[in-house]
Amino acid sequence: MNVLIIGGAGYIGSHVVREFLDHGHNVTVFDDLSSGLRENLFPEATFFHNTILEYPALLAACRGTSDTNGFDAVVHLAAFKAVGESMLQPEKYSLNNISGTINILNAMADTGIKYMVFSSSAAVFGQPQYIPLDEKHPLDPESYYGFTKLEIERIMGWYDNLKGIRFASLRYFNAAGYDARGRITGLEQNPTNLIPVIMETAVGMRKELTIFGNDYDTRDGTCVRDYIHVNDLSVAHAAALDYICKNNKSLKLNLGSETGATVLEILESARRITGRPIPSIFSGRRSGDPKALTASSKLAWELLGWKAELSDVDTIIRSTWEVYKRKGIKV
Repeated sequence: MNVLIIGGAGYIGSHVVREFLDHGHNVTVFDDLSSGLRENLFPEATFFHNTILEYPALLAACRGTSDTNGFDAVVHLAAFKAVGESMLQPEKYSLNNISGTINILNAMADTGIKYMVFSSSAAVFGQPQYIPLDEKHPLDPESYYGFTKLEIERIMGWYDNLKGIRFASLRYFNAAGYDARGRITGLEQNPTNLIPVIMETAVGMRKELTIFGNDYDTRDGTCVRDYIHVNDLSVAHAAALDYICKNNKSLKLNLGSETGATVLEILESARRITGRPIPSIFSGRRSGDPKALTASSKLAWELLGWKAELSDVDTIIRSTWEVYKRKGIKV
């Protein structure tokens, strides 16, 4: 298939590109490089450098080149994702996430592309009413970022009904790790997620790790989260596209490891694997942080035959540390 991967130079996007290339698809990457990196691009993939806010450029990309002769499907990973920032700059998230996605859908409708895999988020659920979270859990996002993801799902539902664009909305939990074969080495820029922050502390880019809350009702007092290896996520993207193409039917799926790790368990794994002390301090709880958040991926198994294979904590930490070591970063 000819696949246009929007946001394909980013952390998750580059892994998805590699997975699609490995499956023999013809891949074109569309990315504005605001957070993606040129070093994450692969020579086998064509590259368009532009933004989803520039509709004429996006439309031209969707029409393809003489080599691709148009596209069969789009994979959309081009949303801004910082929860805290979204609460301070909702206009930025409205423009890029919502308006940008409408541009993508309109360009697909104008060029006859009928399938899209969308990078959604567990943030659409808000505070868990029960765990593990399945697809029937109420949708009540607590951040503007989560709202934009949910709004996009609703808009895609209308384009499904009105334009026949079938979609797979993949609700990630905590994406982590790096390519198990070491083919992707671009570090996330200004990360806010726990594991890259731990790695930056390990190599001396940060003075210490701040742990928000150690008095939760969990096995060690720190929050429990569901971490999923980015290679596992990438496999799910390819499987989801196969499903919607073969069944001509949209779907929404939760993707997680179905197990949870505490902040301290992640930290101790990192200390053991890196051999670094990784200083840490405790701070107060952050508003809105649930004590535990884990996924049920039963439906993904039933529909796609998918389950997490590389998402144990040590594999995630080890694959991440290998990238930092290869970068030659020293304390």
